Amino acid sequence: MKHLLSSTAFIVLNKELARQIGLKSAVLLADLISKEEYFVANGMTDGWFFNTEANIEKDTTLTPYQQRKCLKTLKTNLILETKRKGIPAKQYFKINELQVIKLLNNLSATNLTSINKNKEIRINNKLFIKPTISEVEIYCTERNNTIDAESFINFYDSKGWMVGKNKMKDWMACIRTWEMRDKKNPKKTSKIDSQINEYLKGKEFL
Repeated sequence: MKHLLSSTAFIVLNKELARQIGLKSAVLLADLISKEEYFVANGMTDGWFFNTEANIEKDTTLTPYQQRKCLKTLKTNLILETKRKGIPAKQYFKINELQVIKLLNNLSATNLTSINKNKEIRINNKLFIKPTISEVEIYCTERNNTIDAESFINFYDSKGWMVGKNKMKDWMACIRTWEMRDKKNPKKTSKIDSQINEYLKGKEFL
């Protein structure tokens, strides 16, 4: 029976998240995550993507009225942002991945998620999207570290978001690496700190 269901389009649903925000809201979120991944794979970099009520209803069976109720729930929980733009105007969505992770960190993991060594949950198969200063600040506050969000963003902007010779895959992991560096060398200026200082000094002359 399982192979019959999985042979066609399906939605990956987190059961514990459904208990937290409601089944219909979880279904809508799962569908939007799927759409987000499609747009990321096709070049979207700012996190905003569009979808229509008709298309969502086709994929989820949620009526426009049900969708509006679910959107209200997702926005109340700070999981989703919406805006209308363009001519004719289209509904655009932006998923707050940090808030989803925060909710999931308080729930049990399922096939939608995996747990890393620090027992923090992250969503699988997400292509890298540059974080905002606000997102870095929130994460650093939650981890109670002393990393300056603007310096972090500026440093990796100057590096093209590369870690060595590889493209960054997980900026949160980089935050944790900076934390470990600071704990090991609390009084010493690290190589990364020196590079940041040089970058900031050079920026003053631009």
